[in-house]
Formats: sequence, C-alpha cells, structure tokens
Amino acid sequence: MNQNILVVLGHPNPNSYCAQLAETYSEAAKKSGDSVTLLKIGELNFDYNLNHGYSKDKKQELEPDIIKSQMLIQNADHLVFVYPSWWASMPAMLKAWIDRVFLPGFAFSYQKHSPFPKQLLKGKTARILITMDAPTWYYKWFNRSPGVQLLKHGTLEFCGIKPVKVTYFDQIRFRKQNALDKWIKKSERMGSRGE
Repeated sequence: MNQNILVVLGHPNPNSYCAQLAETYSEAAKKSGDSVTLLKIGELNFDYNLNHGYSKDKKQELEPDIIKSQMLIQNADHLVFVYPSWWASMPAMLKAWIDRVFLPGFAFSYQKHSPFPKQLLKGKTARILITMDAPTWYYKWFNRSPGVQLLKHGTLEFCGIKPVKVTYFDQIRFRKQNALDKWIKKSERMGSRGE
C-alpha cells in the first residue's frame, strides 16, 4: 500500500553523510510508488526560539516554513528523521524545529485533570536514522540514548506516533568507504519498503 512519507533531514550540511542517507531513502521510496517529501531543516527560515513557551497570552507568529512543516506532518503516514548525534543529542536547528512545530493544538493538547495529553498525531509511524562517531553500545549504555529518548519517547510517541523504529550508523569517522556504501544501500532498502 502506497503511503505519504515525510523525510526530515536534520543535518545543516547539504553534502553530509546524513544528507546522502536521506536522499537515498527518499529516492528509493519514490521508485516504490510512495509520495515522498524531503524536508531539509537547514533550508527553512524560522525563529529558532520558542519565545513565550506555551503561553496562552502571548502567541508566537508561525512563519510560512513552520506552517508548511505542520501541513506536511499532518498529511504524512510515515515520518523519517535523519540526523547526527552531536553531544549525544541532535543539532540545535532540529531541536528548534521540533520546539516550533510540535505545538499544543497541533501535535497534542493538554487535558483538564489529567497528566496525560490528548495525542493528536495518532495513526502515523516513524523511523529515526541517526549517525554518530561513538559505538552504538556506548551511546545506549553509557549515554543512555538522550537524543533518541528526546525524539522517540519525548516527542513522537508523546504525540501518538507509533511505532517509532531506530537505526544506528555508528563510528562514522572510523568506517571505510565500503562500510559507508553498505549503509547507503541499507537506507535504500528501508526506503523501498517504506519503513
């Protein structure tokens, strides 16, 4: 069954290895008949600060690229996030985009007398492709996967997106080209299956 897929590139460098993974995934998914949009956060124009938090009294104007991002998420069946692990988390621009896009009333809504939100993005699935210089075991067991925890549990599942699968590409700076090429092929296979 064909689906709408939104691929979010969270690396600011358009020539990065993350960009290769994102572009390969996108092209493979298109060839399989899926409708695919590749959203490059580094090309968007928006204020990185959520200036007033979630204040009801002072609302921050949504820039066209934020409105477009929300529309793409709303229309997507499957979301794919591709980003590097920097300081065990994610690049600032990706975190800023999450802050500005996944807002109350769009991604979730608070409920009176309940600590649990109403999840407004149910029915969608996601995949995280994360690159890092550290070994995966070190990131998981010593760092406790903070970037993945933030995106998978603290954002996507919080808003109702499930399941969220994670693929790690580790020790990038030590890998030979043939290993990097194999991972590009892995991204291509995931894209062709829309997973």
